[in-house]
Amino acid sequence: MASLAAPRSAVRYLTRAVPSVTSRRSSKLATAASTRCLHQISTAPSITVSSTRHRPTTQRWTTSSFTPATANGRRTMFIQTEDTPNPDALKFNPNSRVLPESISSAFLEYLSPRSTLAPPHPSPLAAQLLNVDGVTSVFLATDYITVSKDSATPWAHVKPEVFSIINEFMLSGQQIVNTVEDKAGESGQGGTEVDSLAYDENDSEVVGMIKELLETRIRPAIQEDGGDIEFRGFHDGQVLLKLRGACRTCDSSTVTLKNGIESMLMHYIEEVQGVQQVLDQEEEIAMAEFAKFEEKLRQQKGPDAAPSTVGKGSLDTVEG
Repeated sequence: MASLAAPRSAVRYLTRAVPSVTSRRSSKLATAASTRCLHQISTAPSITVSSTRHRPTTQRWTTSSFTPATANGRRTMFIQTEDTPNPDALKFNPNSRVLPESISSAFLEYLSPRSTLAPPHPSPLAAQLLNVDGVTSVFLATDYITVSKDSATPWAHVKPEVFSIINEFMLSGQQIVNTVEDKAGESGQGGTEVDSLAYDENDSEVVGMIKELLETRIRPAIQEDGGDIEFRGFHDGQVLLKLRGACRTCDSSTVTLKNGIESMLMHYIEEVQGVQQVLDQEEEIAMAEFAKFEEKLRQQKGPDAAPSTVGKGSLDTVEG
């Protein structure tokens, strides 16, 4: 039986020839396909790309695209408000100096619209504040403002307008306090003289000790409450003082004066026998008129109709 096996040389030839045929066939097919693709593309409708539509664009950012608050003409500043022991007094801290450095006094107090125009230190800010309904006094310290109102007007009606006036005035750069020559000897503000607690070489040893205690131990606490204190003299063992700002009309001022200040001074200085509150002339007149009103009320409705708040040792009584 004849063998069907092919010689090895023929097998090697066939295996080499098949790939070459396949390769040539694949090449022809690829060429045809590529020709059809090119033909289809050339005969298809042309596609144009718009240079303006559906294409993202970039713009250079400039500072003019951002409008700060100052460009609208509205600026604000941080003003902190603090309650005081006096419910009718509120302390405003504008975080900037209030009284000019040229004024030697530690404070200025305005009790009427007339005082804001009178020499030697008229204040446009105090004049605007006293025009607010319900405001009775304005106290300007070195770095804070205390505004007092009458008890009949709620703070909800007073505080927003007062806050707005202080804010706009501080940002405007206007002079808060002016200084004019006092030709007629008229003093419209409280505290216009030299600081009463300042050192004076003519003071006696006892007076110097009293001033030092008032300056270092008592004044900081009173200023924290929106007020200040004046030293009016030392006579016959009695220290004459004047409370200012929020402490002037505070209901707890009697406790402050007697239990606080008097106790401390008598403890450290044996020459001190007591402390008295000094009233200004206007306050004395007001207290006298109020006492007459209470007496008339008692005569009409009985002795218990109007219990008096004036008594021995109180802030409203000065022993003569």
